[in-house]
Amino acid sequence: MLNGRCGDPASAWLRWRQRSKVAHEVDGGIYCQDQDGPDPYTSITWRSWVVDPAEHFYYIWLQLMIPPVVYNWVVIILRTCFPSIALGYLAVWLTLDYACDLMYAADMIIAVRSGYLEQGILIKDTSRLKSRYLHSKRFFRDLVSLLPTDLFYLVFGTQATTVRINRLLRTPRLSEALDRMETRTSYPNTFRITKLMIYIFVLIHWNACLYFALSNYIGFGSDGWVYPNISNPVFASTRRQYFYCFWFSAQIFTTVGDTPLPSREEAFLFMIADLLIAVLVFASIVGNVGNVITSLRDRDNVFFPNHELVKGYLRSHYISKELRQRIDNWYQHLHINKKIMRENEILQQLPVHLRTEIAVSVHLPTLSKVTIFQSCEKSLLEELVLKLMPQVFSPGEYVCRKGDVGHEMYIIKEGKLAVVADDGVTEFAVLSAGNFFGEISILNIKGNKSGNRRTANIRSIGYSDLFSLSKEDLTDVLSEYPVAKRHLEEKGRQILTKMGMLDDGGATEGGMTQKVETKIVRLEGILDALQTKLARLMAEAESSNRKMEARVALLELELEPRYGVTEGDHHEEAEWRGKGVEEEAMSEQEEAEGKEEKDERQGSGKMDDKDDGKRSKSTKDNMEMAMMDDEKNETR
Repeated sequence: MLNGRCGDPASAWLRWRQRSKVAHEVDGGIYCQDQDGPDPYTSITWRSWVVDPAEHFYYIWLQLMIPPVVYNWVVIILRTCFPSIALGYLAVWLTLDYACDLMYAADMIIAVRSGYLEQGILIKDTSRLKSRYLHSKRFFRDLVSLLPTDLFYLVFGTQATTVRINRLLRTPRLSEALDRMETRTSYPNTFRITKLMIYIFVLIHWNACLYFALSNYIGFGSDGWVYPNISNPVFASTRRQYFYCFWFSAQIFTTVGDTPLPSREEAFLFMIADLLIAVLVFASIVGNVGNVITSLRDRDNVFFPNHELVKGYLRSHYISKELRQRIDNWYQHLHINKKIMRENEILQQLPVHLRTEIAVSVHLPTLSKVTIFQSCEKSLLEELVLKLMPQVFSPGEYVCRKGDVGHEMYIIKEGKLAVVADDGVTEFAVLSAGNFFGEISILNIKGNKSGNRRTANIRSIGYSDLFSLSKEDLTDVLSEYPVAKRHLEEKGRQILTKMGMLDDGGATEGGMTQKVETKIVRLEGILDALQTKLARLMAEAESSNRKMEARVALLELELEPRYGVTEGDHHEEAEWRGKGVEEEAMSEQEEAEGKEEKDERQGSGKMDDKDDGKRSKSTKDNMEMAMMDDEKNETR
């Protein structure tokens, strides 16, 4: 194991690889103080070292693997078909060969230490990583690409570079590196065109080498199609041989110029294959270039408003030339200075949390400068930055006029604006980047003398970039932050008080109106309670009357035998008595319900219920006494 401090390059490299692992000194590790903390040490051992495929180190390593892979793709076929090139620079080729082999071996070490995601969690167990790599097809392909096939040089000679053809099995590593570069580059369209041109170059290079080898097989200078006779000093140099074959191959693939007619069957087959490949190459070039142009057009349509549609509208409605010129200048300003007007539509492709982080990093410092938003909750500001809308005003254009109803506030990002008088000439002040205005108009503050109307004329001096925050967006956000809403309203009152724009009487009147409304609500509640009590008393009175009628009916039935009532009358009386008993049961049920309502009453209602209970009880006592008197008279 290696031990060292920050001065050791190996320890510095390992510290950069695993910044997140901070621990105290452990024997047998590599230690370096991390600059992010006060005095922490990073302990890294080779046994626990794991590569995260999402890290920048893995991306850099993929870029380092591009040269050896491309070298083998270009040089192996070149040395095989051009023996003079292979033997003329043999020492250089062998050095580069074995340097690439060392890179391949190091890549296998990186591969066996590369983590992978399982259920979204990075696996760092080295035993599992090793087992996964050793049982994969990638390990077999990497192992075959490193087999020591160079030993066949002893049999076929050093010019037989075909024995290293197995090195081309690392091509998937090149594809992975290019894909990573395409996702990270800021110019993906340019990268795609460049990648296509490199592919075409390698294809023409291979075809040129095969053409020279086929010419050597047929015989140099045997006809007009093959390479000229190398005995001619003009065509004898190695450089001339390669450039001539590359030019001839490019002519075939691009179908530009007349190529000599072949005379041998081998040459005909070669030309047929080349022409078919040329069709595919041409289709690939046209398709990729078309995709790039379409992508650029879509990007412009998303970034900037569609100027062609607006021009068509203006022409169809015969808009004045002066106004059309102003609109053209506005579009020209957007394109020249890359002003993006549709940020929200562009960022809709991202999830909400990433969109919020981007908006916070871009707009939060600007929003924090607004007085009423200072010291507000960070979560509130994070939601507000998503609501900011960019706007660009042309020279001489009014942002707002005095007396207009304010529906948004403005924050100046770039440019200068003048506060002018009604005549449009006199300037009272000049606002520059970082200033803001209209913040009071988006808050409904009671007592505001201006009534949420603009109090000044503000005009753009040159081209000005502003952010606007609408009143509706602020209201939607503040509905979830009532404390912040009260805080903003209080700060707005303070600002209006300093400006002399707050009417205290209006605020007091608002408070009195609120008190009157509270009293009305309370009186309505008392009225509802009294109506409930009246209905209950009427129900109890009706119940008492029914009970009296039922008792009178019972007394009459008892007196019937004495006065000779007929059997039909008895029958009618019995039915009437049954109805009276049913009515008495219903009245008792209603009385029970009345008692339950009585228990739910509070305050003065309870006292009224007690009085009503006493009255009903006295009524019942009087009825019982009357019945007892009737029984006594009957006995007499």
